[in-house]
Amino acid sequence: MGMKDGKLEKLYERLCLTSVFIGVTEKPLYKAFSAYINAGDGYEKRKAYASFVARVYQNGGNLFACVQKEIFEDENAYIKAVAHKKTTPACVEQSVKRELSAFSAFASLTVKDFAEDLGVLEEELPSFDSFDDDLYERYQARLRGIDKYGYGIFSSQGMFRLSDDKQIEPIVSADKIGMDNFIGYEDERAKVVANTKAFVEGRPAANTLLCGDAGTGKSSTVKAVANAFFDKGVRLIELRKDQLALLPLVMGKISGNPLKFIIFIDDLSFNQNDDNFSMLKAALEGSASAKAENAVIYATSNRRHIVKESFADREGDDVHINDTLQETLSLSERFGLVVSFSKPSKALYLEIVKQLAEKYGVKTDETQLFIQAEAFALKKGSRSARCAEQFIDSLL
Repeated sequence: MGMKDGKLEKLYERLCLTSVFIGVTEKPLYKAFSAYINAGDGYEKRKAYASFVARVYQNGGNLFACVQKEIFEDENAYIKAVAHKKTTPACVEQSVKRELSAFSAFASLTVKDFAEDLGVLEEELPSFDSFDDDLYERYQARLRGIDKYGYGIFSSQGMFRLSDDKQIEPIVSADKIGMDNFIGYEDERAKVVANTKAFVEGRPAANTLLCGDAGTGKSSTVKAVANAFFDKGVRLIELRKDQLALLPLVMGKISGNPLKFIIFIDDLSFNQNDDNFSMLKAALEGSASAKAENAVIYATSNRRHIVKESFADREGDDVHINDTLQETLSLSERFGLVVSFSKPSKALYLEIVKQLAEKYGVKTDETQLFIQAEAFALKKGSRSARCAEQFIDSLL
């Protein structure tokens, strides 16, 4: 039975004074520990302990790692001040050090500590891992690299979307594609990589349009580049075309953040008189309301000129019709960098097929493989990298 002045009780008393990291005390892990401390004796105490360990298991099984993750992800006034290079009062600095000392003690608790508190043998309890370290020192190291690590939801995730209730949220099953997953189009990807590298290094970087045929790897290139530069502080926020009116909102949310953001708009095209057209145009032209210093726009489109145009658009009595057409057709020119992904030649298509077959261990005579691949492309209507992948999938 736990003593009122036992180790866990005293630790809980320290944690109850948390102010800077109060958000961490509102997370399920800490609440489970609080429930344990406040549970009655006997069965209720044991059930509370089991629930606490279940929370540790849900986050990997190591208590220290769980606590550290929640500390690093906490979006508090202190880390925001550091990110914006503001001076923090000495009283806040003292609270940070005191609170992280308490969280270090919490993170380093062992099964033995709970066994002693419960008055049972260690072997009787479900086990978990932990280790002893200084969270304050780790947190300070994190702050020194804040332009790479970020804070809040951006600290551990790389790709985000805008929810229907206008909140930036992580993409749970984000694409982990890497730069080594591609075959062909090296020159095209190199341009996007070079532009992103300039962006990360604080040099002038261009809003980029990746245009061309479907299935050539445009969207995958953007995601792979974002993954490649994650450790350099790049995060990707994907917007649907119908969310472009919310661009100023998104830019406002990330403005001043030490990280760099790629605003990704996939499969972009407009009809005439589309309300979203003017919002994107404003962002590309650098309108203060639609642009953040730490953001670039990367868009993909199967259309070089983005705007769908019909012959009817060329008719009418508009005396300024030529100006109107130029306005819509030149939207793509407002992107500082335009990278074209054209359909692969027959040779490149078959090379992609060959390398994918080797990668996935497809055991087929090369001549037969190529004949089948060409037949598959003919049925699909065109050759593309996506077509090659689908062909290999069909063999597997």
